[in-house]
Amino acid sequence: MAHDLDATFPAHLAEVRRRTDLALATAGYDGVVIHAGRPGYYFLDDHAHVFKANPLFLHWAPVLDAPDCFIRYVPGERPLLLFHQPADYWHKPPQVPEEAWTREFDIRVIREPSDARALLRLGDARLALLGEPQAEFGSWGFAAVNPAALLEFLHYHRAVKTPYELGCMRAASLLGARGHRAAAAAYESGASEFEVHQAYCAASGLREQELPYGNIIAFGRGAAILHYQTLGRSRGSARPSFLIDAGAQVRGYASDITRTYSGGDPEFAALVAGMDTVEQQLCAQIRPGTDYRTVHLAAHQLIGGLLQETGIISCDGPTAVASGVTSVFFPHGIGHLLGLQVHDVAGLSGDVSGTQIPRPEGHPFLRLTRTLQPGFVVTVEPGVYFIDLLLDAARATPAGRFIRWDTVQRLKPFGGVRIEDDVLCTSGPPENLTRDAFAALA
Repeated sequence: MAHDLDATFPAHLAEVRRRTDLALATAGYDGVVIHAGRPGYYFLDDHAHVFKANPLFLHWAPVLDAPDCFIRYVPGERPLLLFHQPADYWHKPPQVPEEAWTREFDIRVIREPSDARALLRLGDARLALLGEPQAEFGSWGFAAVNPAALLEFLHYHRAVKTPYELGCMRAASLLGARGHRAAAAAYESGASEFEVHQAYCAASGLREQELPYGNIIAFGRGAAILHYQTLGRSRGSARPSFLIDAGAQVRGYASDITRTYSGGDPEFAALVAGMDTVEQQLCAQIRPGTDYRTVHLAAHQLIGGLLQETGIISCDGPTAVASGVTSVFFPHGIGHLLGLQVHDVAGLSGDVSGTQIPRPEGHPFLRLTRTLQPGFVVTVEPGVYFIDLLLDAARATPAGRFIRWDTVQRLKPFGGVRIEDDVLCTSGPPENLTRDAFAALA
């Protein structure tokens, strides 16, 4: 797998350089310096946060665990990587990379971040800094720090993934699928939420700080909390259902997968099965030229039909959408761009200047409004939840008359259901990275 990724990396970097050349010409700078980032410290403590590298840096070089590295790039020149390897006996210093991708860089080792100042040759050109500003950088002589014109251009084009990036994401999908299979088995064996999380990490081979986001492991009513963050330790808690939203990452590129399981109740199992059908219908719509807003609105129509079929509402799908009933049960967006960031950048950008494409009226949480292109990887994640806050509000509105409250009362202990796949838009039929990964394991 690593060999395949290394084989495609030179072409990936050539494309990153090409995009950067265009961005620099548009924004009016001679080159860029990209800082990997630096972990801060907790308040009144000498304990640092977990380091998470700048995604702009990871787009150039897969160095995930070395703070205070720098990349200097000027069009026409070979990229320079300043690798920070401190002289340290309190912690193990990061190892200077020797993988095949390093052949594309001139690499110099620095012992202190301040050593970079002279090596970056800031007086030779108008160089813009991309990354979180640090106090000492103010006197170094950067022409600009995170100029909007440069960032918006780079973010906009990052939505289209290179073959190297897609290889990383397919590998991340495989790791995620392994974790999901182990988590489902742990749930079936009677494990607690915390133990299910541990099983996921063990099977995917990732430490908690290596996950792209905190795992959502929810039994029963916890599944009604969209970003449920509590990992229950008790095996004796109610477990009528199991929702897991968990991903993995390879070289900084993420997968984002959700599955829901019934603990045996046939009514809830029918809702899960129906949602799986709805989700696959929506995945089939990930085609070039499709306005992603139409996928979101189609999700509401399909979910409205599912709510009627399962006896949760008394009206048909169109009426459920028009009256706002579907938003009571499906309050979030259908998905988002995926890549170096789980909620990848520029999902609302209509052009390289960052002009925003509005969300559909009444749908404030949709994270992607762009027209799909080959190379986009998006999540497709419809759901139905029984959220007291939204249900209580709906009771007092005209929409409440369409809700079968007896059915809702029966299903509330299950929390909700969400199914999520990562889907690649191609020039033809969509490629479902998630389903392909599960199939490969099977």
